[in-house]
Order: sequence, then structure tokens, then C-alpha cells
Amino acid sequence: MMETLKEEAINVISKMPDSASIDDIMYRLYVIDKARKGKEAVEQGNTVSIEKLKREIESW
Repeated sequence: MMETLKEEAINVISKMPDSASIDDIMYRLYVIDKARKGKEAVEQGNTVSIEKLKREIESW
């Protein structure tokens, strides 16, 4: 069974040290959110090919 977003946030926060700042907590939740969204994008086929990514990087 998949954890809800709320359950995942509670689990992550509970595993952090008591000295964690609000910035530490927010950053950890931000990273988890981005990883979750990335996984969903891959599952939906919303990806970029390596070739297209290389071309895009070269244009920087």
C-alpha cells in the first residue's frame, strides 16, 4: 500500500533530528516532492531523450 503524502511527510519529519530547523524540514519535503513528481512524470511518459537534452545543454 502506498503512503499518502501526509503520511510520508510525517515519517520524514519524525526521522529528522530534534535540532532540525524549519529550513531543513522544508528542504527535505521539497526534495521528496520533486522526486515524487519526477517518478510520476516518468510513469506518464513525460520524459526528454538524451539527445534532446544534450542539444538543449549545448545551447546554453
